[in-house]
Amino acid sequence: MDLLVIQNKVFTIRGCKVMLDFDLAELYEIETRTLKQAVRRNIERFPDDFMFELTSDELASLRSQIVILKKGRGSHVKYLPFAFTEQGVAMLSSVLNSYKAIQVYITIMRAFVNIRQHYLDSKELRDRIEKLEDEMQVKFNDIHQALSYLLAPPQKERRSVGFKQKSAK
Repeated sequence: MDLLVIQNKVFTIRGCKVMLDFDLAELYEIETRTLKQAVRRNIERFPDDFMFELTSDELASLRSQIVILKKGRGSHVKYLPFAFTEQGVAMLSSVLNSYKAIQVYITIMRAFVNIRQHYLDSKELRDRIEKLEDEMQVKFNDIHQALSYLLAPPQKERRSVGFKQKSAK
């Protein structure tokens, strides 16, 4: 099983990285109906931070963004999909309890770790770039000021304006 395939099935919904029930069912090589039945039989194992049901608007948004489902007769979902967080996927594999579930769980956990590491790496890189930009802005301002001084035309000596008192002898 390819990590990239799994990473492409991870979505951000309600601020959480999740996988949808039909994608998990495909990975576990079971029907979505069977997966949902197992979850409903063990619903106490799936609190809201492990699993939640999508709203119609969330499903429509996903459908329009990534074309996950087709509209039309025979191609629509009868029930709204479940979205499983990383902890929910772990609990799901214990509920399904098969050799395939264990193997899929291991691969999915590796995919979540890769996604998390990618996010951390990109955040660290953004922070370093911002720090460099700040440092370069200060240096640029200093260079600009020095060049402006050097490139400014020399000023002629001007006679003083005003009354001068002669010194008394």
